[in-house]
Amino acid sequence: MMACLLEAPLRISVLSRFPPTAGNCKDKHTKALRPREPGGGYGEVTATSRHYVDRLFDPDPQNVLQGVIDMKNAVIGNNKQKANLIVLGAVPRLLYLLQQSSSSLELRTECAVVLGSLAMGTENNIKSLVDCHIIPALLQGLLCSDLIFIEACLRCLRTVFISPVTPVQLLYTDPTVIPHLMSLLSRSQHTQEYITQIFAHCCKTPEHQTVLFNHGAIQNIAPLLISPSYKVRMQALKCFSVLAYENAQVSMTLVNGEHDPHPTIIKMMQRDKPIEMQLTAAKCLTYMCRAGAIRTDDSCIVLKTLPCLVRMCSKERLLEERVEGAETLAYLMEPDVELQRIASVTDHLVSMLADYFKYPSSVSAITDIKRLDHDLKHAHELRQAAFKLYASLGSNDEDIRKKITETENMMDRIVSGLSESSIKVRCLHSLSRSVQQLRTSFHDHAVWKPLMKLLQNAPDEVLVMASSTLCNLLLEFSPSKEPILESGVIELLCSLTQSDSPALRVNGIWALMNMAFQADQKVKVEIVRALGTEQLFRLLSDPDTNVLMKTLGLLRNLLSTRPHIDQIMSSHGKQIMQAVTLILEGEHSIEVKEQTLCILANIADGNTAKELIMTNDDMLQKIKYYMGHSNVKLQLAATFCISNLIWNEEDGSQERQDKLREMGFVDILHKLTQASDPNLCDRAKTAMQQYLA
Repeated sequence: MMACLLEAPLRISVLSRFPPTAGNCKDKHTKALRPREPGGGYGEVTATSRHYVDRLFDPDPQNVLQGVIDMKNAVIGNNKQKANLIVLGAVPRLLYLLQQSSSSLELRTECAVVLGSLAMGTENNIKSLVDCHIIPALLQGLLCSDLIFIEACLRCLRTVFISPVTPVQLLYTDPTVIPHLMSLLSRSQHTQEYITQIFAHCCKTPEHQTVLFNHGAIQNIAPLLISPSYKVRMQALKCFSVLAYENAQVSMTLVNGEHDPHPTIIKMMQRDKPIEMQLTAAKCLTYMCRAGAIRTDDSCIVLKTLPCLVRMCSKERLLEERVEGAETLAYLMEPDVELQRIASVTDHLVSMLADYFKYPSSVSAITDIKRLDHDLKHAHELRQAAFKLYASLGSNDEDIRKKITETENMMDRIVSGLSESSIKVRCLHSLSRSVQQLRTSFHDHAVWKPLMKLLQNAPDEVLVMASSTLCNLLLEFSPSKEPILESGVIELLCSLTQSDSPALRVNGIWALMNMAFQADQKVKVEIVRALGTEQLFRLLSDPDTNVLMKTLGLLRNLLSTRPHIDQIMSSHGKQIMQAVTLILEGEHSIEVKEQTLCILANIADGNTAKELIMTNDDMLQKIKYYMGHSNVKLQLAATFCISNLIWNEEDGSQERQDKLREMGFVDILHKLTQASDPNLCDRAKTAMQQYLA
């Protein structure tokens, strides 16, 4: 059995007269395979195919050359023939001939052309070629000085690399490859087209972007944007698009660098340019904008990129263009309210998107079966793109959300099959930020039911979005709050607070916080029971500040209204006071300490609970310290605390006032009545009046 090449040039038994009956070319001990047809089935290996391979072993170089040329003509457009030749071991022999220094330049070039043709077949063909180490062999071929041979190698490399089955990392294995490819860019329009296409397809990670950037991608590719060849211009543009994606360094260089291709890219969006070019240029500028290199209010975004992308969503465009246009537009305006508003009033975008749900058209209207197949293929993508764009459009503005929900059947479309689409959940989350929609559409369509079902079993990414939506549905003005409470949601939310994902812990505790707001005693007791004091205090020492803040918010909502405060503090007072002490003593932000002092102020408002503070001198000293703090928010919260403790109309107020006077609180209050902050000044005066009454 013939071994496959691992290094160049080949020093293996390819010189033997007879080729193997089968080759999967991975190692010497591979069992012979039955010949495979391109579709994965097995077919006859014809004598003709064997004859083509036999001729590659002819001792006369001229006969070998003619054999390769005949093979080239035989495989064009014939996938079955390509598969047969691969099975018969033509690839290792062609690679051997391509790498032999004794082979004529013409033979080596023809071998590269045939290999390129074999690569144009099925994905199985590409896998076989890659397994036979075609990539290192062709990259080695690029060191030759002959341009026609270089172009043939690049053409084949391009075809191999743009296949989804080729590992792109193979381009970066040898560090000398990228600089060498950069140096070949100037050789011809063909080298420019193939190399930029390879770069555009093989730039998949931030590391790849950095390698290409560091080897001068921008200065080498920028001049190609004004090449006379349309193909070269397009590949250069695609290259910049993938380089700029989420990459501030590349994007800044594209806008501000000395080669500054940015004005040329803007011109490529003009209406008289081909649609593919307009769309790719808009995509490139979108990525530069999202990476922070172009402001969202820059005229090239507001007046050119955004309108161009809206145009791409119109009925006149091909379905795939509409998908790409909508997805790019959604990404462009996702973080920017003003762009969302502008887009919503551009070319009736909201109603234009409703058309995305009309595919495939009714079968009777389609006589062309190819068209039906095409529509079916893109129908799902179109709907997903529309939901993505609706989610982006409606993330901030109330009027836009209203427009979306009033679009024909929109809520039904979003709610049906919610579990099958994370994008629908995102869209729902976006709309759930609206008070009006929570009170109307969300209630009318009982959105909470499919949402609850989804929360029982969904991947983390979907759970985060679904639980965020639930947080909004649990706000006090939402009519869905009651039925959700009755559906046993508390246990589910408590389980989310134990997740490894900080985002899920935040959402679980946030939803509980919303649920506890102005809730009945029964609901609060159930929350404390289901969560358990151990978990509550674990969350109070969570390393994620958001989790800590929301847990403090939950505690604050649980400790509101006197009977509730007294009941919870009578059963959990000791642990709660301990947690408050730890937070006030720890290295926490002003916001965290302010929230903690507000909890203390709520405890001080209880009838019996306030004794837990009054009998704890250490805690009183902490309150005193924060009344004299340099931050007004903390001073205000601490003063609230004292105010509640000394309030006149309550039992034992005289004793409390006397104790706090002895501890020096009156002097501090007196000083605070002169504070420059009006709120703090008023609060201190109100507290002082308790002593005067």
